[in-house]
Amino acid sequence: MKELPDLATNPNLHLTYGQFHDIQFIVMKIKKAFITGVGGQDGAYLSRFLLKKGYKVFGLVYKKNKNNLKYLGVDKKIDIIKGDVRDEDDLDNLVKKIKPDEVYNFAAQSFVGISWEQAKMTTEINAIGTLNILNAIKNHAPFSRFYQASTGEMFGTEKGIKNENTPFHPRSPYAASKVYAHFVTVNYRESYDLFACSGITFNHESPLRGKEFVTRKISDGVARIKLGLSDEIRLGNLSSKRDWGFAGDFVEAMWLILQQEKANDYIISTGKTHSIKDFLVLAFKFAGITNWKKYIKIDPRFKRPKELPVLQGSSNKAKRVLGWKPKVSFPKLVKMMVEADIERLSR
Repeated sequence: MKELPDLATNPNLHLTYGQFHDIQFIVMKIKKAFITGVGGQDGAYLSRFLLKKGYKVFGLVYKKNKNNLKYLGVDKKIDIIKGDVRDEDDLDNLVKKIKPDEVYNFAAQSFVGISWEQAKMTTEINAIGTLNILNAIKNHAPFSRFYQASTGEMFGTEKGIKNENTPFHPRSPYAASKVYAHFVTVNYRESYDLFACSGITFNHESPLRGKEFVTRKISDGVARIKLGLSDEIRLGNLSSKRDWGFAGDFVEAMWLILQQEKANDYIISTGKTHSIKDFLVLAFKFAGITNWKKYIKIDPRFKRPKELPVLQGSSNKAKRVLGWKPKVSFPKLVKMMVEADIERLSR
């Protein structure tokens, strides 16, 4: 390492640009982020976002599926670790070794429909997994800032536009497990003075969304019909309305939550709702296909035991405190997803 001038003994010393840059590099601390569930949609977009900000990113995956990370071109730029949030000892060792500045917990069984069939596994991953991460932070890196991925599904059948003071009424095992994770995050913040926050995200989609989710099921199905690979899409309830935004926008809000002076919880949403039918109509339109109805089959298998007719959130607090607002509109989101699936299938 080159020898640098001593500013403490010679405060009037004039530095060259090169010397100033070297001192800046040594003084500047590179932040470390640890992302669980890094292989999912949010983990991939957040990884790209943090890398652009100069972070060193460590990502935990249950199965080494790098497809989303490869799609965004970041798979070789982060340290990927195979592990399971249900393994308390493993998490302890990882947090102790990495000592992350920021931890983002996206590890989850996040498909609502499957949560009725696999309620125990959903609870173990979503609820106990979060508890394990918080304990690891408390024991080995209490300076870390923690983000918990909460969900608008926690509000369930509560009517009206939801805000941070709306009570929770979970209507699925998935939502119930997320309510536990949300409140244990609040508890550790208040009990141990950890910088632990939750972002209550409403539906956010992208070309990286899993095909088990209705939006990606539609965009992929429309692309297949466009290319002559299929002649139908089987769906459940077309009238359900959701507050849909773009995942790439939402991860910026997640990061901003951990940059505040005080730990707190925020709703991340667009504040606008659209039905599954609205998504369908636009998807077929952007693919240049008319008469979309002849391609849709209603299948009772895809209807939930307890359907939520509308989910809509107010992100006024995030706009006011974080200075955040979504950039990608609903039509642009649908167009993005359909075009991405057409391109994938064409290749």
